[in-house]
Amino acid sequence: MSVRISPSILSADFGRLAEAERAVAAEADWLHVDVMDNHFVPNLTLGLPVVAALQEHATLPLDCHLMIEDPDRWATAYAEVGARNVTFHAEAAAAPVRLARSIRAAGARVGLAVKPATPIEGYADLLGELDMILVMTVEPGFGGQQFLDLALPNVRRARALIGDLDIWLQVDGGVDAETIVRCAEAGADTFVAGSAVYACPDPAAAVRRLRAAAQAAGD
Repeated sequence: MSVRISPSILSADFGRLAEAERAVAAEADWLHVDVMDNHFVPNLTLGLPVVAALQEHATLPLDCHLMIEDPDRWATAYAEVGARNVTFHAEAAAAPVRLARSIRAAGARVGLAVKPATPIEGYADLLGELDMILVMTVEPGFGGQQFLDLALPNVRRARALIGDLDIWLQVDGGVDAETIVRCAEAGADTFVAGSAVYACPDPAAAVRRLRAAAQAAGD
């Protein structure tokens, strides 16, 4: 199994985001950027200007997860400033097919995210428009939450739905050296980790450990 690790800067020092990216650049595949608007989720993080500025300094491709209302209006702009993957929430999008095509036309991969209790089966008809499915393993809104085992069946169903299609399956929330094993066994191949990376003295070494654990579980 090909494993991708995307450290989340939600757990990094917001005053040193470029340094946070450099700390993992040698080991990570992507840099995960959580955009929250204090409406779709009860937290406010960062937005388009910060992503555009980070894009100017980052060597890793940016993986933007938009936890926002009205992604139909805002999501494509993240692709236009250089984000390589833009993920919007199924629960928030009014016209997901049109939005997915707009993001792709702007040059980015397209991800569709679902909350832990949102059945992925309802979005089977969208698979042809997607490059990634993100199954949340915590309720979106805050970093450092405890992993929700109840989300694992949704990961397994997503893997079954994807089958042989070239679509990545990402998990986000409470991912650490122990829970990444369960996620990989359930079929995930792309992993977001925040505290498990940035709470460590050596974030790059933490990424290596996570990759090794996921690789061993998925083989």
